[in-house]
Amino acid sequence: MAEDSRRTRFAPTPTPETQHYWAGTKRGELLLQRDTSTGEVYFPPRPFSPKTGNRDIEIVKASGRAKLVSYMINQRPHPSFDGPYAICIVQLEEGPMMMTNIVDCEQTPDALQLDMSLEVVFEDVNENISVPLFRPVGG
Repeated sequence: MAEDSRRTRFAPTPTPETQHYWAGTKRGELLLQRDTSTGEVYFPPRPFSPKTGNRDIEIVKASGRAKLVSYMINQRPHPSFDGPYAICIVQLEEGPMMMTNIVDCEQTPDALQLDMSLEVVFEDVNENISVPLFRPVGG
């Protein structure tokens, strides 16, 4: 698809529960939450711990490092970006997993190796939202 005919990537709408997360990504920070009673870090953002229901939580800045856990390569065209593209699950160094895309890497099984080391990068979608994506470390 020609560059000028692509639409921009979908921009999520922040909610009161996720506003801190999206403000962080716009600053180039990946923010997670931690249950203060157990120390468990979790994602996606919510106002309580998913395991304990504890509302005494704190926001922590993630390292931005992750490992590739799983992926599928989508060959179908997408109006926002060129294909093929990988839809991935990464495990953050802090423990939680998240769905994302891998960038700055060929979208092939030879290039996308499970357990490969990744680092977060941010793509501006609009003036208010940046989305976290991952690329191979050193890539």
